[in-house]
Amino acid sequence: MPLGTRSSSGVEYSAVGEGLGMRDFWLYVWLRRVSVVAAHIISLGLIIIISILSRPGTSLFSWHPVCMSLGFCLCMTEGILLFSAEGNPFCFKSRKWKVRLHWFFQALLLVCGATGFGFMVASKNIKEHAHFTSWHSLLGVTTMAATVLQAMCGVLLLFPKLISTYSFPRWRLYHATCGLVAYLLATVTVMLAMFTDWFQASVTGPIWYIFLLLPLFPALVVMNQITSAFLPKKKITS
Repeated sequence: MPLGTRSSSGVEYSAVGEGLGMRDFWLYVWLRRVSVVAAHIISLGLIIIISILSRPGTSLFSWHPVCMSLGFCLCMTEGILLFSAEGNPFCFKSRKWKVRLHWFFQALLLVCGATGFGFMVASKNIKEHAHFTSWHSLLGVTTMAATVLQAMCGVLLLFPKLISTYSFPRWRLYHATCGLVAYLLATVTVMLAMFTDWFQASVTGPIWYIFLLLPLFPALVVMNQITSAFLPKKKITS
């Protein structure tokens, strides 16, 4: 709905930040840009740190955290934040190219997730360990299912002829909502991974608490972006 227009109920809607003074508005914009840039840095930093800790190639299991962090910490985050107007590292201005890049990241996410899942299953089979015995593994499977579901919603949006024109905005909302749920599930799964024996054997002391809180920051940025885009704007009653 355009800025300054009224709905059929006579209520005026305005964009986020409307009504702020110029100084407060620019501070708000600056804080949003800093937070988005920080989310990019943290997401990239997490996969670098996890890759160093896991030492990929030393065992079948070592590829599990690398693939999962690449998919869910980096690809999933970048696939959402590229639609942000603040701190976007990609030069694409048209929504068409952003959608294509979004699909590239999400497809890579599914490949990394399936590969990481396969390495974990193979590793447990060789060691004859039971599957899905921890909260991390159970929530990880749930996250994979939610990710596949949101990808299926995205397919319908990628090929709008499969759905009616009337249903298109509704499917966009479904896709965004399912994507947010999947991202939050992935965030909790990553945090639960830090309670595993493997991670606690590598990271101890106060720095462990820092690692535990790091995934929360990109999640807050992503949640703010999605809710700001799809929830009703601020109402101004006259």
